[in-house]
This record gives sequence, structure tokens and C-alpha cells, in this order.
Amino acid sequence: MADKKTAKTMEDIRKMSADELIAASNTLREDIAEMKRRIHMGEVTNPRIVRVKRRELARMLTVLSEHLSKERA
Repeated sequence: MADKKTAKTMEDIRKMSADELIAASNTLREDIAEMKRRIHMGEVTNPRIVRVKRRELARMLTVLSEHLSKERA
């Protein structure tokens, strides 16, 4: 299960504005790319962190999509 201290809950994500979600998703994408690089270099001890970050990114993109569809309607 995701660490409560690092992973954002859906409640936290839904409170964010569209601009905040875009910035946070870009940061997460960079983090994921860096983690993958570090996994291949053998520097990461727990590669499951990438899975947690990918799921968090998917949640953010889902909420961002909801925000944008509400704005269009």
C-alpha cells in the first residue's frame, strides 16, 4: 500500500486547481523518469515506488480531465 506521508489522497487531489494538477503531474512524470533511470543503474532498493507514483499520476490526470470537462460544459 502507498505510504500515507508521500502519496496524495484523492481528497487532496480533488482540492487542487487545474493549474496545480498540471504542475504536479509534470513533476511526477519527471520523478518517474528519474526513478526508472535509477532502477536501471541499481541505485533504487524498492522499485515498487514507481508503481505507486504511476498510479498517483493516473489519479491526477483523471481529476484534471474531470476539471476540464466541467469547464467546457
